[in-house]
Amino acid sequence: MLTVAWKNNSVVLIDQTKLPNKLVYVSCKDYKEVADMIRKLVVRGAPAIGVTAAFGLALAAQQSKAKTLLDLMRDLDSAFKVLQSTRPTAVNLFWALERVIGKGMRAKTVQEAKRAVLNEALKMAEEDIETNRKIGAHGLKLLKDGDNVLTHCNAGSLATVAYGTALGVIRAARESGKRLSVIATETRPVMQGSRLTAFELLHDGIDVSLITDTAVGHMMAMGAINHVIVGADRVLHTGHVFNKIGTYQVAILANKHNVPFYVAAPLSTFDFESNPDDVIIEDRSVDEVVKVGKKRIAPKGVRIFNPAFDMTPPELITGIITQKGVLKPPFEKNLKALLG
Repeated sequence: MLTVAWKNNSVVLIDQTKLPNKLVYVSCKDYKEVADMIRKLVVRGAPAIGVTAAFGLALAAQQSKAKTLLDLMRDLDSAFKVLQSTRPTAVNLFWALERVIGKGMRAKTVQEAKRAVLNEALKMAEEDIETNRKIGAHGLKLLKDGDNVLTHCNAGSLATVAYGTALGVIRAARESGKRLSVIATETRPVMQGSRLTAFELLHDGIDVSLITDTAVGHMMAMGAINHVIVGADRVLHTGHVFNKIGTYQVAILANKHNVPFYVAAPLSTFDFESNPDDVIIEDRSVDEVVKVGKKRIAPKGVRIFNPAFDMTPPELITGIITQKGVLKPPFEKNLKALLG
């Protein structure tokens, strides 16, 4: 079951807004539809967004009527701008678009550019699965048989092409024979933990329990959590991690209760240029906060803040699990060593 795939010259996605009640696939025929799906959270999770955007650019290339390479690149640039405007925080989106359009720019003919853009997007989808398996292989060594692992939001198959980052570590540990239990936070306000993480772990036969976001401290104080593993939407070269809102609170609580706090992320999620103050935190619709389904749960007129992400500073992070190994503090120094 792939979260995002290229089929019959269209981009096919699992509609994550319908989970867990229905498993529905949507097919996008042009890049504007792809951008709309990203914006509406039909597809979400940094790696999945990146590959989806790459396929969106491939659609733009295939459907372009351009006769010259210059005109094709103009069409691709227009699509690039629309796709990159969908989500401001997840860095994989920008990385994927730049990588794919770069292949098109190096081509010598229109047809060669179209092939190059599509082939690169397809290659990225295959690489994502292999990268996640490598993350899992490095991360499973951190876990012991019988551990209870807490995760926040969804960094599983549904956030990637197939295997998952944080949940990829859990899958790999389970495949190695370790018995693990997962505690998933509900992850208000869009409930990615209860709707998505619980759904896919149950689907795969992995033991999972669901708690409210506000129960994390209590569970740690009770000694019910051995490790925390989360994903990331952006990791700075300084070791600052941007992830789903609430991650920072989980990290503070883990630090207070001496619970190791790990981040699982591919190197494509790393931002080697920005500083913490440079990163835009996406603000989302107030309806996500004041409504559950179609029912309003807050009085009209109340002021709402709905940031989608927060920043966890490096001093709260035990390690960052990448496809090249586990990055330990001091992150900036050790990142250079990890990358050679």
